[in-house]
Amino acid sequence: MIRDITIGQYYPADSVIHRLDPRTKLAGTLIFIVSIFLFHTIPGYAVATVFLAAAIKISKVPVKFIFKGLKAIFFILLITMVFNMLLTPGEPLWSFGILKITKEGISMAVRMAIRLIYLVIGSSLMTLTTTPNQLTDGLEKSLRPLNKIHVPVHEIAMMMSIALRFIPILLEETDKIMKAQIARGADFESGNLIQKVKSMVPLLVPLFISAFRRANDLAMAMEARCYHGGEHRTQMKPLQYKKRDRLAYLVLLCYLAVAAVFRFAGI
Repeated sequence: MIRDITIGQYYPADSVIHRLDPRTKLAGTLIFIVSIFLFHTIPGYAVATVFLAAAIKISKVPVKFIFKGLKAIFFILLITMVFNMLLTPGEPLWSFGILKITKEGISMAVRMAIRLIYLVIGSSLMTLTTTPNQLTDGLEKSLRPLNKIHVPVHEIAMMMSIALRFIPILLEETDKIMKAQIARGADFESGNLIQKVKSMVPLLVPLFISAFRRANDLAMAMEARCYHGGEHRTQMKPLQYKKRDRLAYLVLLCYLAVAAVFRFAGI
């Protein structure tokens, strides 16, 4: 399951989406997230599915690689669906004691599952087609107006970039520790849920130690290079919108308009 996490990883390819300005991709991801909460019917989710499928096709990222990341949220998805089915009031379809599954609960569970799946896929597609450096520059440039109210935009963007950079590193470190523990007789698969949680302790302790050590080394390296934040810093490759970005914004605005029409028209 550790290898199945795709958020934070970059997949190199020569596609239109890879060449888009990172600000365009950030705006597109935000618009897509808003749209999946605007849609609430089968035709609406069909529109979102077509839009997402087209984006995946254009990105040239393998579908299997994108959907592999859904394995990591399987239990969260299952728990969400169960709670929605049991706790949503409405017309009962099945009951046993205090447990009751309602028609409205099943509908809500399906909608929440679709939203969660599309949220993960959409976010993964952005990180898979954008390098951490591009993501940092795009986020900093997009939030630059907040500097006027003394919000540390550069520092926030830098922290997010470092967090994304550390995801594949920590995943690789976790995989190495798991293999070392298995070679010494550790068992992470068998047993009930409590036993599996207990078996993770020998994995988490060295992982946390490694993470703090890497964070300390990074802090010392930044201090040794006299890093002082974003004040008076310039970019080696300044971000500039191009024709493909303007076309992408036009497509995104049309898609958002369709989502709004579907929402307010009750389609």
